[in-house]
Amino acid sequence: MNATMTANDVDNTEALGVVYVVDDDEAVRDSLQWLLEGVNYKVKTYDSAESFLAAFDDRAIACLVLDVRMPGMSGLELQEVLIARTAQLPIIFITGHGDVQMAVSTMKKGASDFIEKPFDQAKLKSLVEKMLVQARDDAARRDRERMNQSLLARLTAREQQVLERIMAGRLNKQIADDLGISIKTVEAHRANIMDKLKANTVADLMRVALAGTVT
Repeated sequence: MNATMTANDVDNTEALGVVYVVDDDEAVRDSLQWLLEGVNYKVKTYDSAESFLAAFDDRAIACLVLDVRMPGMSGLELQEVLIARTAQLPIIFITGHGDVQMAVSTMKKGASDFIEKPFDQAKLKSLVEKMLVQARDDAARRDRERMNQSLLARLTAREQQVLERIMAGRLNKQIADDLGISIKTVEAHRANIMDKLKANTVADLMRVALAGTVT
């Protein structure tokens, strides 16, 4: 990274996300690092899939630029490991030996793109930008899900029963009949639910409940 970068520049690279580069060719790693750090991305390079897995933080907002053919674990095998771990990591495959069948196979398994060496620098930078936007959006979605799940966990068992019926479009009287309680009790539960889920409207309530149940 450029030694003249300021603290604000470093903070900006962190905010943009991390680009992991995994390639056994040192020249390719150095070239990609120079290219991507030149547009203020934080880059971490690895010479093997094994060394990447030993250091990989699945909480990071990141994307992976991955060579297909490497000694030891191949890029395709690393993709399988990440799939098994349910890692939310956009992948761009690079190879000097690519073919259409291989490209189709990696894309079907969730790879974001596939480019051949020597690759077009502008295209690669554009792909990385796109993948990190996706990674940031995915991280924000997961944060919302965790927050909503935390809010939903505050509900009592009875409040959860009432919420399920609100979500099903049941009226207060119908909910009272379903649960064998008074309408006033339903209204009290409903008010508690709105308060605990920080919802001002039924639409807010629906958004929290639906987002919190996403797995």
